[in-house]
Amino acid sequence: MLTTALLLAHAGATLFMAGVIWYVQVVHYPLMDRVDRADFPEFEAAHRRRTSLVVVPAMLIELAAVLALLALRPVGLPSWLLWAAAGLLGVIWASTFAIQVPCHDALLRGYDPGTHSRLVRSNWIRTAGWTLRAVAALWMILQVGLSPG
Repeated sequence: MLTTALLLAHAGATLFMAGVIWYVQVVHYPLMDRVDRADFPEFEAAHRRRTSLVVVPAMLIELAAVLALLALRPVGLPSWLLWAAAGLLGVIWASTFAIQVPCHDALLRGYDPGTHSRLVRSNWIRTAGWTLRAVAALWMILQVGLSPG
């Protein structure tokens, strides 16, 4: 029962974040250069506040679930798959705090084309990471034989 709950929480949070990051990568970040330059710092501050409300809970659920799965090592789940999923999450978090957060910090001071371009380009790291994590999360469910209904 605990394994099922963890796998579903993990998959739900990961799939949610994969959808969010694709939207951000394809729609939201590229359109940031359309915001009026005078309004940009206020826009960026609001973006950070609102985005945090959406993504922080899912990111924390995802982290807690993958750590719990690593600790429990459920029967039927290859350890390499758990470690790969955890490693991808590490890459995502490292990219977030080493690259994207500093870009957003700089954009709080005003729009800068170079910073914006770096944000959009570097965000492909997280987009790829969450996409691969979504595949891994679904694969985990298939490995242990969970099925709807």
